[in-house]
Amino acid sequence: MICILLVAGHGTVLETQIKNDGTGLYAHLTGVPKALLPGVGGKKILDFWWETVNTRQLFSEVYLVTNADKYKHYERWATANDFPVENVVNDGSTTLEGRLGAVADVELAIRSRKLEDDVMVIAGDMLCADQNFDIAQVLRFFRSKSGELAIYYELEEGEKISSRGIVEVCPDTHRITRFLEKPQEGETTSRLASVVFYCLRKSTLPYLSSFMSLQPDVKDRTLGKFWEWLINEEKLPVFGMKLPTGFQLIGQVGLSDYTKWLALYSAKQQETPAKPITCRSYARVGLMGNPSDGFNGKTIAMSISNFWAEVTLVESQTLCLLPHPLNDPTEFGSLQDLYRISRKEGYLGGLRLLQATCKKFYQFCSKQGIALSKQNFTLKYDTNIPRQVGLAGSSAIVSATLKCLMKFYNITENDLPKPVRANFILNVETDELFITAGLQDRVVQVYEGLVYMDFNKQLMDERGYGEYIPLDMSNLPPFWLAYLGDPSDSGRIHSNVRQRWLNGETEVVEAMRTFADLTDQARVALQCKDWVRLAQLMDENFELRRSVYTDECLGPGNLKMVQLARQFGSAVKLPGSGGAVVGLCLDPDRLVAMKRAFQEAGCVFCVIAPYDPSVSKIQG
Repeated sequence: MICILLVAGHGTVLETQIKNDGTGLYAHLTGVPKALLPGVGGKKILDFWWETVNTRQLFSEVYLVTNADKYKHYERWATANDFPVENVVNDGSTTLEGRLGAVADVELAIRSRKLEDDVMVIAGDMLCADQNFDIAQVLRFFRSKSGELAIYYELEEGEKISSRGIVEVCPDTHRITRFLEKPQEGETTSRLASVVFYCLRKSTLPYLSSFMSLQPDVKDRTLGKFWEWLINEEKLPVFGMKLPTGFQLIGQVGLSDYTKWLALYSAKQQETPAKPITCRSYARVGLMGNPSDGFNGKTIAMSISNFWAEVTLVESQTLCLLPHPLNDPTEFGSLQDLYRISRKEGYLGGLRLLQATCKKFYQFCSKQGIALSKQNFTLKYDTNIPRQVGLAGSSAIVSATLKCLMKFYNITENDLPKPVRANFILNVETDELFITAGLQDRVVQVYEGLVYMDFNKQLMDERGYGEYIPLDMSNLPPFWLAYLGDPSDSGRIHSNVRQRWLNGETEVVEAMRTFADLTDQARVALQCKDWVRLAQLMDENFELRRSVYTDECLGPGNLKMVQLARQFGSAVKLPGSGGAVVGLCLDPDRLVAMKRAFQEAGCVFCVIAPYDPSVSKIQG
């Protein structure tokens, strides 16, 4: 692979404004070409790009294309920065009117130096917000695709699409389906901006000459016009890769643009290490329909603020995952202490969840064509979600970790939409850690609040996720939660229901359809605030589950809690995989008495505090 850095532009606007600036602040920059102006961190803009590509293992040669007017500046820069002077290509132009055009500059470098290899082309006078991205990821992604590669970024607030080349990218294949050079508002909904950062295959290089023969006018010999022609007309396969950063000083810009973006990017660079990122995900209770989420059914679940997992990320020199002192113990008071903790807690804490999430995140971004920066971090977690009682404690840790990683690497909702995020979290647990789990928990932890979910088989097969609809949370009735103080296998549900369902057993198939019907009825009851009907449906949900799983499968601990709740006239069902029950009690006096009864039976009891993300955002 060969790299060509383009710095042959004639920056007349910026140069003129620096020369005519009356403040005297920029007098020392008079006559300096744009690429050699100060950039982020005190480096010249070109210094950053040279350091980025100056890796001999990645590029066999690096060339710099400049013009005759500024050649001496770049010759001096080359000798001072160990850049081979013989690789500085002079295109002979001295004015904007006499310029060759970017396509001709690339073609000149290839023709004059007899280059016969894949080529990466970068504008060496672009100001980049991220000083740490890994260019090796760009090359790996390019080599994994059967076509050309164009780098793009998501326009920042205030940037207009009419100032950039805009790409429309297929989210599944990452192929660029359309390239629009400086489109007007309304011409496209995309805000993905292409920059002069491309990879061309050796076999595609002749297209440069073909394009120039079609464009005799130099103003049309821009790389944006070239890619527009190559993608829209020639239909060559060109793929897109996203850099989650900003790019500026593209094209003809003025002094105010330069000072504004330099100050903004420098401030971002300075503040990044200072602030830790802390994200929280909440426990959830399945209110209706579960366990049909694993059987193409429908469910309603709610996130609760009583219990949560919290993850904190801090930038650091090396990547470090910190064990939790209680959940990942490595020191014990005695052998008996180790025995008791291991018997009660098991051997698997939360550290493996952090590690698996990080691994899957990197894998996802690489596959999706997102080049991450070379920043390291330290991760630590805390959680108060009780273990082994089916409140989605593991997925809460994964969910909170993913939130931190997305914020740290500037991964947006467009890069990782909520439905895909839920699948991601599930895959961390099932594919990486072999945890038996379903989508319901992950969906509600991503969307947060009260969520109706339809896991219709056709939807799941066609797009990989179901229909997820947030529901109104105002004026909810008093739900309660109880769980076993010392959970064990008595609180977990073990059965062969999945195999029976896969075998098409009528009883199980019909039960899953009934779960879905109960969920639809519960959605109506929630919308109408009909709490009496909702309570009836919760009881019906449990009885249906009992008919499929049998008392032996459900376990004595779960049945004991259900029976105790019914003694006080409360609706009750299992909110998850076992070890806890969720109920609805409309009589405040009975709720108080029931709480005492559960506590005396050795259970933990609490009134649920629903987590409403809309209220949280308003308060925050």
